[in-house]
Amino acid sequence: MNAKTLTFLKNISYTLSSNVVTLIISALVVFILPKLLSIEEYGYWQLFIFYSSYVPFLQFGWSDGVYLRYGGREYKELDKNLFFSQFFMLFLSQIFIAIIIFVSSNLLVHDIDKSFIFFLLAIFLVLVNTRYFFIYLLQATNRFKEYSRIILTDRVLYISLIIAFLFFGARDYKIIIISELIGKLISVLYGIYCCRDILYRSFSAFKFNLGETIKNVSAGFKLTLSNTASMLIIGVNRFGIERFWDVSTFAKVSLTLNISNFMMIFINAVGIILFPILKRTNKKKLPEIYVTMRTFLMVLLLGALIVYYPLNVILSAWLPNYAESLIYMTLVLPICVYEGKMALLINTYLKSLRKENLMLTINSISLVISTFISFLTIVLLGNLDLAIVSIVFSLALRSVIAELLLSRIINISVYKDLILEISMTVIFIFTGWYLVSWLALIIYLIAYGSYLTLKRRDIKDTLFKVRVWMKA
Repeated sequence: MNAKTLTFLKNISYTLSSNVVTLIISALVVFILPKLLSIEEYGYWQLFIFYSSYVPFLQFGWSDGVYLRYGGREYKELDKNLFFSQFFMLFLSQIFIAIIIFVSSNLLVHDIDKSFIFFLLAIFLVLVNTRYFFIYLLQATNRFKEYSRIILTDRVLYISLIIAFLFFGARDYKIIIISELIGKLISVLYGIYCCRDILYRSFSAFKFNLGETIKNVSAGFKLTLSNTASMLIIGVNRFGIERFWDVSTFAKVSLTLNISNFMMIFINAVGIILFPILKRTNKKKLPEIYVTMRTFLMVLLLGALIVYYPLNVILSAWLPNYAESLIYMTLVLPICVYEGKMALLINTYLKSLRKENLMLTINSISLVISTFISFLTIVLLGNLDLAIVSIVFSLALRSVIAELLLSRIINISVYKDLILEISMTVIFIFTGWYLVSWLALIIYLIAYGSYLTLKRRDIKDTLFKVRVWMKA
């Protein structure tokens, strides 16, 4: 193996180790807490998680701009005084926004539980958006070891506190959220330690550099807006379910969506590492890398759908109160196929090619379509089944449009593969919804075997290229 391959594998090991721990902790949280909490308590916790997912938007692309502009740089090359000033400007702006949220929630929100959620959300905002500055800076400069430790510190402390509270009999969603905040706080302090050569400076080094801020925000805002639009494709649907059904229904739907997110943890880990590498890669090599990684990824993702069949049986026995909603997993799990491809390949490539405008356009169009379909299925028809199907449809449509546009940019053809993948997900959804589990499993296994047969030459070429890259 050459030095670059070894560095890549080290970075993979750092990020995968932190993500393996995150996966285990997420599994404990998702599968244990619904067993111990009432459905209503679980619903309020999920409501906080839902709202908190949009918190990064309130830094308006500041840290994303740092990530895009400085991605691929060496950490030692950075202007430390410049980043010292940028950090404190960002920190003060987040405190100001948190105060606005706190005051507004006290005036406008009259539900006691929701008011408390917004109070904790204001604290969460300061901690998370401050931490993003360190995370993106470390990712951009290839310091994945420190990045992984920040994530590990947060998650390990979080689950330790939850276990302790549950052991002493606590069954309150507020305790879980407070555990989340404590984990974030300690990880922020560790992030400060990792970047201490930037932050441990005399205040005389501070300079109100509006020009640098404008450059970062202008570079990152489109990406942040694009990411927010991407989350809202599912978010408008979940918001409609929360408004037109009760918090218990919201909790049950959230559980199935959380399960689908497990598969995304490893994919996101690889995507994080891939971005600075692609920034340094010769543009002529990008099409070959894309085709190779695409084949490898889709074989894994379509194969991973087989997990649904035993998982459905196990979870139905473990969480009988949610058994009626677990059927929705057959509709929701194909999200992983399209979201996985977007996260690892399409978005990473578009970011490395600095196509933030295209990303924003694609996500905005998809959001408009998702909003229209959600209004039709939730408000007009009041049909929960169709509302959940619309999530998969919107995300699949976005993935197809985005990949077709990217394929033109890097000059490759993906039409045959798209038809195969759509066929596979349609077979999975229809057999899982209408047939008994054992028969659905047999049919999907036959379909997956046929897919591997059709792709056998591409799979062989992919394995060969990976071996060559490892040695070259």
